[in-house]
Amino acid sequence: MLITEQQLLHILPNAGRNVGIFVPALNTAMNHYGIVGAVRVAAFIAQVGHESGQLRYVREIWGPTKQQAGYEGRADLGNTTKGDGSKYRGRGLIQITGRANYAACSEALGLDLISNPQLLEVPRHAAMSAAWFWSTRALNTLADQGEFVKITRRINGGENGLADRQALYEKALKVLA
Repeated sequence: MLITEQQLLHILPNAGRNVGIFVPALNTAMNHYGIVGAVRVAAFIAQVGHESGQLRYVREIWGPTKQQAGYEGRADLGNTTKGDGSKYRGRGLIQITGRANYAACSEALGLDLISNPQLLEVPRHAAMSAAWFWSTRALNTLADQGEFVKITRRINGGENGLADRQALYEKALKVLA
């Protein structure tokens, strides 16, 4: 199942012309990681749609906010060198965050994201990193089981933005049915 520009724009109307940029990248990434079928695609598009502000942001806007300042020195994220918090801020359509996640993603995608973290801002890498993250967290299984809140928790660590994610999911299910 390939998503079309028209379908994606209907689900993510604020994406505007970015839809044309991301449709090929999303289709390639989803097919590569088995995000196929209306339920999986709807869940994935809803989550990346929320995480990226409807495909408008592939890099976390940096304040730093109190939460972002907390990335600095977080061993669980692999941020052990001064400046890692900002350098390895959320990037890609699902906001890969932290040196350790960048290293794992780097290995999986065959990119040097440690030296060039901004590569996750390139549409094809932004989409592929999101699909890789989705796959490594077994989110296809949760999508198949209808466990949308659990998917949100695995991506976000909590339920931030759940109402928006849920609304995007319901819209996507209707559009892709």
